[in-house]
Parts: sequence; C-alpha cells; structure tokens
Amino acid sequence: MPLPGNFLRYFISYAVALLGCGLVAAWYVWPAIKNRPPKTALPPLLLYASLRVNGLMFLMPGLVSPDLPKTFSIPTAYGDLTAACLALLSLWPVRSGSAAGLLLVWLFNLVGSLELIYATISSIRDHVDPTLLSVSYYLAVLNVPAMLVVHFMIFVYLVRQPGPVQAP
Repeated sequence: MPLPGNFLRYFISYAVALLGCGLVAAWYVWPAIKNRPPKTALPPLLLYASLRVNGLMFLMPGLVSPDLPKTFSIPTAYGDLTAACLALLSLWPVRSGSAAGLLLVWLFNLVGSLELIYATISSIRDHVDPTLLSVSYYLAVLNVPAMLVVHFMIFVYLVRQPGPVQAP
C-alpha cells in the first residue's frame, strides 16, 4: 500500500534529518565524549534532552490542528515532558559522580526512547497526517531525529562503561 504524499514527504524530511544528526554525532559529538567520565560526557546530552518540553505544543490549539488525535497528542506531550524532567533530574547526580546519576540516566534513556517509539507507532496507527501538526511539524522532523541520536549515543556510552565511574 503506497504512502500518501504527505507521509512520504514527512518521512523523507525525517530521514534526511536523522542522517544529518547522525553524522554530526558520529563525526563531532561522539569523539568528544566517548572517553570522558560521565560527569563531563553526559551533561551536554542531558541538557539537550531537557528541551523536549516542546512536545507540549501538541496540546496547544492554534499550534496544531484540532483534528490531531488525542491518542497521539496527549501521551506524546506528557511523555516528552516526563523525559525532559528525568534528564534534568539526572544532571546533578551525574555531575557529582554519584552512582545514582547513572541509574537516573538509564531511567531517562529508557523512558525517553520508549516514548519516541510510542509516538512513532501512534502517529502511524492513528493516521496522523503531518499537516495536522501545523507549526509543530518542525519539532517532529528536526527534534525527534536528533533525540533518537542522543538516546542512541547515551545507550552506547552507558553500555561501554565498565561500571560506575568515580569522579576524578
């Protein structure tokens, strides 16, 4: 079954943004953080993740179509907010070198990744035409691919760590 034109253009935009973000991460961000301790490697990624409050746009009439399915918009908006709060909550323990910081980063990364997966599945299941996103379209095609890359980098970083790294 062929994709409608709006979905095809959306997925092309999404794929190009994902590729661009992936290249920035691979060429610039990952080399800069991969050998650093968590207290210096993770905060920039967590601070970027704290910008996920933009998902609340999905609840603002006038910024999105009133026809945007609530089964998509409500869980996505509050899932983004939850992920942003978890990212902020994990900053202090990570920067202090606490083992609890890494546990909070794992929690943030799991919750945030699952939320992005849910939003993607919901957008397909609920037939969310990209035009219903209105101005928040930019969030979906720019910030979501960037967040996927951030989550991926954090997972790779955490898996590579032999255990809790103490602050120097």
